[in-house]
Amino acid sequence: MKTLKPGDKVPEFTVTDQDGNPVSPSDYLGKKWIVFFYPKANTPGCTAEACNLRDNYRELKKKGYELLGVSADSEKRQLNFKEKYEFPFPLLADVDKKVIEAFGVWGPKKFMGRTYDGIHRMTFIIDEKGTVERVIDKVKTKDHAAQILAEGL
Repeated sequence: MKTLKPGDKVPEFTVTDQDGNPVSPSDYLGKKWIVFFYPKANTPGCTAEACNLRDNYRELKKKGYELLGVSADSEKRQLNFKEKYEFPFPLLADVDKKVIEAFGVWGPKKFMGRTYDGIHRMTFIIDEKGTVERVIDKVKTKDHAAQILAEGL
């Protein structure tokens, strides 16, 4: 798994959001943006993380950030997750793992003594030119916005 790191350019991709709209990195040129990857919609940790970002969305927007959530869930599941918790940001339905693999967040994980392949919970902060500024690989699900807003973690 080759994960993007600070200084790397975000590769081009096109994936649909929860409403079936195409989304690409070029849509965010000229904007600072945050891409957070989570393993599965509507699970406890993912819900805590996304709700924390929702609750601090105004603050993130004030700092000039756009927000984008990504998992391998279907459009329907992402739409349900977004509507259930009233997320003000799009959720990408990356069922073919184009974005997940482009960012390098798919790989071996351990849970309760067994190893399997899955999505690593990671967040990428990207500048206006599409270059990764910062990577958060130890996400605190209940306090994630504070991690993002703290400079230079």
